[in-house]
Amino acid sequence: MTATTRPHVLREPPFRIPADRADLHRFLRAALALEHLTVPPYLTAMYTLRPGTNRPAFYAVRAVVLEEMLHMALVANLLNAVGGRVLMADPRFVTGYPALLPYSRDRITVSLRHFGVTALETFLRIEQPEFVSGPPGHASARDDEGWTSIGQFYGTIREGVLRLSAELGERRLFSGDPALQVGPEHFYNSGGEVFAVTDLASALKALQVITEQGEGVSMSVFDSDDRIFGEAREPAHYFRFNELLQQRSYAPHDTPAGGPTGPAVDVTWHDVHPIDPEARVAHYPRGSAVRRAAEEFNDVYAQLLCVLETAFTGAPRALGDAAPVMLRMRLLAERLYRNPHPDPAKRARGLHASATYEVTERHFERARRFVPLRGEGR
Repeated sequence: MTATTRPHVLREPPFRIPADRADLHRFLRAALALEHLTVPPYLTAMYTLRPGTNRPAFYAVRAVVLEEMLHMALVANLLNAVGGRVLMADPRFVTGYPALLPYSRDRITVSLRHFGVTALETFLRIEQPEFVSGPPGHASARDDEGWTSIGQFYGTIREGVLRLSAELGERRLFSGDPALQVGPEHFYNSGGEVFAVTDLASALKALQVITEQGEGVSMSVFDSDDRIFGEAREPAHYFRFNELLQQRSYAPHDTPAGGPTGPAVDVTWHDVHPIDPEARVAHYPRGSAVRRAAEEFNDVYAQLLCVLETAFTGAPRALGDAAPVMLRMRLLAERLYRNPHPDPAKRARGLHASATYEVTERHFERARRFVPLRGEGR
């Protein structure tokens, strides 16, 4: 890996429980960035599937993406509930790829890869349950210090919320403006999962949903949506990705240790558009149709982040605009992936052009003309 493609690093909070309200804001802003970090890799895997093929994989990854969007909404609600401010339409929020997986002992690189075994193995590391990754390290073990899973990081936030609620009082901690909350009437794909965070009980519920949808109820394959929302029980993200990798679904009584024993899942590994995981817009010739499409994709992605920030900072109904923006992203991405890579050497390897998710202040400036942020004309 060259110096120009060194993995980006999400700035992690210190390995401790949030000490005060401002510290809790810091942790929650990091959680929002973390949820966002997972979306482009998952979308890339989904978009690179050849149209009309791998429908089980398409719908499995799509379901995870939608729940990651739900997690962003719940984190934003919690951040607003404790008096923080959401910032998404800013280059500092965009991690860039390849990125190093945060909250992990191991240096795992998260790249924008086409659907396949390598991508799924990375997704399993992202969603790895705490009982797989082991306990967090301790300050006495210098080489083994810190979180070992995303679930542990959220557990630290939970402890901080409980501690600060006891120290400050619940009403004082949850003193944010209720008008900033996003509810089920605002979320474009909600089955009732999005809810306002206004007190300790709803805050703990939000953290439970985020954690258990990702890694499952403790020592279980499945999430808790059936108990919390009265919906059908589904495998958690980690196990949905494992179903694709193992090409077999989990049966109702399967366990993490035993693996999936249910019906086969039809996956055809060759029905994808292979891409360069280190692709950049600058790699495409100036003035070419591919470069224009890649730039337009990044403009639209910036618009999506503007829509989300607008929705989470006082105009929750703006969240309805996310659906058509994401549809435009999908159409632009599919147009890119159909094109063989313009570089002859990469084209000879069977690689295709791809979306790069490079979003700069220049992209946000253009995006704000279409999606004015709260306080900037909306």
